Amino acid sequence: MEAIDHWVGGRRVPGTSGRVAPVFDPARGVQTGEVALASADEVADVVKVARDAAREWAVSPLSRRTSMLFRLRELIDSHRDELAASVTREHGKVVSDASGEVARGLDCVEFACGIPHLLKGAHSAEVSTGIDVHTVLHPVGVVAGITPFNFPVMVPLWMAANALACGNAFILKPSERDPSASMLMAELVNEAGFPDGVFNVVHGDAEAVNALISSPDVDAISFVGSTPIARHVYETGTQHGKRVQALGGAKNHMVVLPDADLDNAADAAVSAAYGSAGERCMAISVVVAVGSAADPLIDAITSKIDEVVIGPGDQPDSMMGPLVTGTHRDRVRSYVEGAAAEGARVVVDGSASPIECDGFFLGCSLLDGVEPGMKAYDDEIFGPVLSVVRVQTLDDAIALVNANQYGNGVALFTRDGGAARRFEREIEVGMVGINVPIPVPVAWHSFGGWKDPLFGDTAIYSPEGIRFYTRQKVVTTRWPDPTPSSLDLGFPTNR
Repeated sequence: MEAIDHWVGGRRVPGTSGRVAPVFDPARGVQTGEVALASADEVADVVKVARDAAREWAVSPLSRRTSMLFRLRELIDSHRDELAASVTREHGKVVSDASGEVARGLDCVEFACGIPHLLKGAHSAEVSTGIDVHTVLHPVGVVAGITPFNFPVMVPLWMAANALACGNAFILKPSERDPSASMLMAELVNEAGFPDGVFNVVHGDAEAVNALISSPDVDAISFVGSTPIARHVYETGTQHGKRVQALGGAKNHMVVLPDADLDNAADAAVSAAYGSAGERCMAISVVVAVGSAADPLIDAITSKIDEVVIGPGDQPDSMMGPLVTGTHRDRVRSYVEGAAAEGARVVVDGSASPIECDGFFLGCSLLDGVEPGMKAYDDEIFGPVLSVVRVQTLDDAIALVNANQYGNGVALFTRDGGAARRFEREIEVGMVGINVPIPVPVAWHSFGGWKDPLFGDTAIYSPEGIRFYTRQKVVTTRWPDPTPSSLDLGFPTNR
């Protein structure tokens, strides 16, 4: 059984707390390893290492940081199969899905490679006689990234790429459910030439999280996870004087108008609802069928569910793998089992395991007649359960989505440009797709929802990430006397 240690100061460091957590292969339901859970004292030691490393890294030349980021990009690219296999082994998602996750994380590293341009300040000459004003962007210091189980490669790279590029030291606290990918990334960061202590990994549970968000030597916290924990991290972190961005849960809607290509919409709904077994914060969990679209759309979705091949993520024909733990599988199953009692119609019942094994599998479930107030609608299920809400008009659909507390992502399927334009303007959601079911922004736009999915003033990665991981300094200067100079016939250098 594999023992998964911390990564501190450029090397693996065994845990000393005496506490561990099991790590499972969810496709087979067997324990494959155990991960060390850090104590508050261990977290404090990691923070000290990061603080010491941050001082030198903050003043390192941009050209040096850039070269390391380019090297890291190449290393991640060359190890993408290994990273994807690690994700599949501990999370359960199919290899193609895991490879896509690595690719989207790689996009964020590529964005960070442009850091010299991204850190350019502004300059205003002669704001008054002989007076100039310019801005300088400084790193914030030590940044802690607390990341979820569902994207153990992509989400850490959302944070770490920009944080490191801006000159910060980074401490990653990944999910204890699938920790191995973070250790592989730490090795790649080390191989890319980043100084020891600039990138660290500390495993743990609530004790480690609370130690990070309360530490006086951690300057900023990036968090992705459930809404209750996001709220706790944001409130506690800000109470301790930190800069905090905390992304929470979601309940993403897909609105389908009668004029839409219903076969295409059904493909999109099935792909977005059941991909990664629904364990995505941008998964579609509610289809809002408008008017006459409902019955033919449900029929189309039902027929396409039959095409979904469920099995271990490392099998080439598998399209959907298991859920991450047996406990989570049972929780998701309870929503399907209780749907009829709430007044919904169970069109497709996937509450039983579709294959004979000890893995944490569920089938795809489809519920019709779901309404606000039902648990299947109100809660973030985070599993392969798709609910259909019927409304009569586009007005009703917009009102339904806007009334929901989770303004993370939304999609509209239609051929009507006017309806799409109105939807885009009136919908109170941070990320909108028009005939696109999962509107995750590309690496040069930022990711973030409205309302409960986002606590803090900045979204994550890309331009907003640069803003979050830097502090602006404004300098006003006047030089009444010329500065003496001397001859230097050498070619200018930035190294």
